[in-house]
Amino acid sequence: MSSTNYSASNATHGRCFGGDGPWCRSGHWSGANIAAMVVGFMLFPPLGIAVLVWTLLGRPVQELPGWVRDKWVQFRSGSARSVGESDNVVFNDYQQTQHDRIREIREEIGRRAEAFRAYRADSKRRQDKKEFDDFMANRPDAERHDD
Repeated sequence: MSSTNYSASNATHGRCFGGDGPWCRSGHWSGANIAAMVVGFMLFPPLGIAVLVWTLLGRPVQELPGWVRDKWVQFRSGSARSVGESDNVVFNDYQQTQHDRIREIREEIGRRAEAFRAYRADSKRRQDKKEFDDFMANRPDAERHDD
């Protein structure tokens, strides 16, 4: 006969209900995680995959909503670290200067594009006016009225 170990350490960590198989060594295989995963796959398969990954990372499913909420707040507030940001203040200043320079160049390109659009619109209007003036000066029906 085999004996099952239901010690407090296994119950608290929720690892495989006290089992010690290869899958039990990685992840947080509690009843809540397994139930959440099954329900997630039934409702929306990507949700089930997210819970599976969360479980394999060894985290209890109860922490998932709080983690998602925290990441969403960080994303909305812009407090999440930028890509490439480091702990070196001088490097971060240099990087910010380069980003500012790129932003200024983009703004200059936008101003030039707007000026060119205005120039083309004005040029088109001058061309249309010249064409209309030529038409009015050389109207074929103007000769008939002079007779």
